[in-house]
Amino acid sequence: MKRSYYPFLPFLAWGILLFSCTSQTDKKLPIIGERETQERVVDGKTIIDTIYPKIPAFSFLNQDSVMISEKTFDNQIYVANFFFTHCPSICPTMQRNLLKVYDKYKGDKRIAFLSHSIDFKYDSPSVLKSYANKLGVDNDQWQFVTGSKKDIYGIANNYLVYTKEDASVPGGYDHQGYLVLIDQHKHIRGAYDGTNDEQVAQLFTDLEILFNEKP
Repeated sequence: MKRSYYPFLPFLAWGILLFSCTSQTDKKLPIIGERETQERVVDGKTIIDTIYPKIPAFSFLNQDSVMISEKTFDNQIYVANFFFTHCPSICPTMQRNLLKVYDKYKGDKRIAFLSHSIDFKYDSPSVLKSYANKLGVDNDQWQFVTGSKKDIYGIANNYLVYTKEDASVPGGYDHQGYLVLIDQHKHIRGAYDGTNDEQVAQLFTDLEILFNEKP
């Protein structure tokens, strides 16, 4: 990972503050991202709603050559990241750590996993399938997807993850190793450095909080 770019930091700082003001019996994770307000009139009164950012609709081809979309993850929590199969730097560690999460919750319908390949030239569905098998993923709970450069790099921005094709870095692609936690409403609820054991441990903790979160 060449670039030093941390879009999550101001949101995480806000989240820690919010979290510290919450009782132990009513823990809630923050919703990350720039929010907007929207006015509407109800019975003659002006109501101000807070609009939280969501992961937009998408459609990508998975390791089984099946098109999947955001609807694949309806009513589920999921963890998303960005990688490529021949990545010589952060991806092996990041994916091994995400595999620990997958192994713990394997078969649990409450959670899924979504890895986007940023190598739109090489990582075909068959390459992704072989990679998934080698990693130890043997069900459809973890989706590995490919798409056009515009679509994959575009949605990376929505996840607040930096990605760039860059011939000057090892492997030819520069990207961040965040594991991004998404709730049932497609809101970002956490981001964790997938190469850092302490942050991966925090992901395990935060998953349980999100599972138990009250509406």
